[in-house]
Amino acid sequence: MAASKIPDWLTAEIFEDLLKANVNGYSKVKNFKADIGSAAGENYATIMLRVKIEVELQDGKSKSVSYMVKLPHQLEVIQEMMKRTNIFEIERTMYNEVVPELEDLYKAVGVDITFGAKSYDLKNAKTEYVALEDLGLKGFKNANRLEGLDQAHTERVLRKLSQWHAASAVRVATKGPYPKSLLQGFFKEESKPVMSEMLKGMGANFVKSCATYEGHEAYLDKVKALQPVTIDKVFEFAKVEPTEFNVLNHGDSWSNNIMFQYDAFGKIKEVYLVDYQLPKYGTVAQDLLYFLLSSTKLEDKLAKFDYYIKIYHDNLVEHLKILKYSKPIPTLRDIHLALFKYGYFGYSVATGVMSAVLLDPTDSASLENFMGGNDFQMQLYNSPRYRKHIQAVMPWLLNRGALEL
Repeated sequence: MAASKIPDWLTAEIFEDLLKANVNGYSKVKNFKADIGSAAGENYATIMLRVKIEVELQDGKSKSVSYMVKLPHQLEVIQEMMKRTNIFEIERTMYNEVVPELEDLYKAVGVDITFGAKSYDLKNAKTEYVALEDLGLKGFKNANRLEGLDQAHTERVLRKLSQWHAASAVRVATKGPYPKSLLQGFFKEESKPVMSEMLKGMGANFVKSCATYEGHEAYLDKVKALQPVTIDKVFEFAKVEPTEFNVLNHGDSWSNNIMFQYDAFGKIKEVYLVDYQLPKYGTVAQDLLYFLLSSTKLEDKLAKFDYYIKIYHDNLVEHLKILKYSKPIPTLRDIHLALFKYGYFGYSVATGVMSAVLLDPTDSASLENFMGGNDFQMQLYNSPRYRKHIQAVMPWLLNRGALEL
């Protein structure tokens, strides 16, 4: 598997300028190796490679460095989607322009906040790519996605998301809207047919599986009624309501896109967000529902949901004030109202990304299977771990009115 995913053009020469600029006393490359950087099921949207380079310095000593390189899948359906939404171009824009701009807003008021990894340019790359520092060298790692995040981890992520959201709201208030590519994410009219086909298949498999869940009698009819209007509901959610509090959502805030650094005692020292390829301007309900439903531990997911929203709101208010936000600051009630109003997105998360997050490692976990593999989708919806979560989440969504047409 590994060798076939590593393109011929990814060679030491491509990294020459990067190494000259970033390695003090660089002389030449002694050894170069590229390997698959994430296992099946840990990263769906792109191919992730870890590039390890042994460098000879001018004083004759050696130094080891490594970088992460993201590349596109060569599948036809992915290539088609890329024509409509170039996630690599978007992510490079995020790393090169958006992230530094938001960090600079904090620097301007004397607050040092870093949102993620450094990114680099590779000269003469033959395909789309994103090249990043290897955060593993700084001790960053993902939490266990199968167990879900505990309260300490969840609170730190919500703090980071609130810092990101606050800065993006301030940026729009002071500089005007983000470019169109960041406003819509994947929710473009031209992407509708592909998304519609995918959601139709997943919906049918979810309905089949749903009929076997404990307590399904309470909500199965509502789930069936949603199927013909799924794509319309998704696109309705994507519209931005200018009178509400809007931010640039990370857009893909599940646990594998969040990295934690710990101190010597195992306490969380820093949190970085990674994978900035699906940003979407709009309601904060998007990132909050996506993160809290997909990535928190079962015992806390619903029991502490309102508490977590309060934690998020406290941090949001703190950072909007730090950045001197000029518009009305949203109340806690405003955030809750948004979560109710856009509750359908919670159903979308529960029947989408949450199923992938909770699946045991398997070689069949791929974007191709996620989008159109009946057997794989049935595997997603019927794993014992997912069943536990979905059997708790569906009644919760029902009781919040999230399954109403």
